[in-house]
Amino acid sequence: MSGDVIVTVTLNAALHVAYTAGDLAVEGINPVSRPSYRAGGRGVTVARVLRAFGHDVLAAGLAGGVSGELIREDLAKSGVPTAFTLIRGESRRFFRFAGPDPAGPVMRFGEPGPYITTEELGRFAADYRRLMAGAAAVVLCGSLPDGLPADTYGSLVTYAAEAGVPVILDAGGEELKHAVGHGPDLVIAETSSAGPGPEGLGADLIRLGAGAAAVAAGRLVGAVTATGEWTARVEATAADPAYPLARGALVAGLVPGQLLGWSWPDRLRHALALAAGGAGAWSSGGPEDQDQVDLPAYERLLDAVRVESPGQHAH
Repeated sequence: MSGDVIVTVTLNAALHVAYTAGDLAVEGINPVSRPSYRAGGRGVTVARVLRAFGHDVLAAGLAGGVSGELIREDLAKSGVPTAFTLIRGESRRFFRFAGPDPAGPVMRFGEPGPYITTEELGRFAADYRRLMAGAAAVVLCGSLPDGLPADTYGSLVTYAAEAGVPVILDAGGEELKHAVGHGPDLVIAETSSAGPGPEGLGADLIRLGAGAAAVAAGRLVGAVTATGEWTARVEATAADPAYPLARGALVAGLVPGQLLGWSWPDRLRHALALAAGGAGAWSSGGPEDQDQVDLPAYERLLDAVRVESPGQHAH
C-alpha cells in the first residue's frame, strides 16, 4: 500500500438543509425553524462511518460556493479531514421540511448538481493523483455531476492502479460500464427485480474486469469473486423490512475487509449490520443521519446476518 489514509471521492457532494415547519398552508407564509446543515453524498457517508470505527480518512471530490464551504465545515466538525477541489459552481442542496411530530410527513426537494468545466476536472485530476501518494485505498462513490464524461471513474481507477492503490468503486449506469474494464479491486453495484440476479450481475462484473463484486438486491447482498460466491441477508425480525439497506453504510462496511483480507462472510456481516441500522436510523421520510454509528444496534444486527455459500447452510 502507498499510505495509511482511506481517501473517499464524492464528485457530486451535497449539502442537506433541514427545516422544522408547522402545517403547510397554500396561502400566506409558512413559518419554519432556522436551518440545520449537514454534508452529504455517498462518499461523505463512507468517510464518516469509517472515521467512527477509527480509520484514518480523507474526504475529497468537488465542492463550490457557500454550499461547498458548509460541506467542508460540517465534515470538520465530525473530525473528517477534507481535500475538496474548489469549483466555481454551487454544490447541490437537498431541502427537508418536517413537522414537530417525528412520525409525521416529510417533504424533500433537491437541486441539480453544478456543471463541471474541463479546467476544473483537470485540477481535480491533478489533486487526486497527489492524494494517491498517501492513500491506503480509494473509494469512488455516487453519481457524476453535469459536464463530466461517463468514463471519469475509469480514468480515476487507472490513476490509482498506477500508484498501487486499491480501488473500491460504487457506481451504476454508464459510469459503471466504462469503469469496470479498468480493473477496480471491488465493485459495489445494485440490481432490481427486473434486472439480473445479484450473482449473475456479480459474475458479469468479474468477467468485465472487477476483482470482486458485491451486488445489492433489496435487502440481500450477493458477493462474487474468482474463487467463490456468497449471499447475505438480515433476519426479518432484526430490522424493519420496510426500509432498504443504506447504500453508503454498505459501502463503508465493505472497505475494511477489502484492506485487511477478511473472509467474505465476515465482510458481509460487518457491512449488512451497518447498512440495516447500525449506521443510523430510518424514519417515514427516509434515512436520517445514516453515518452516526449506533454501536448497540450494530452489535445486535451482527448476530442477525445470515451468510450462505452454494451448497452450504447459512451460518
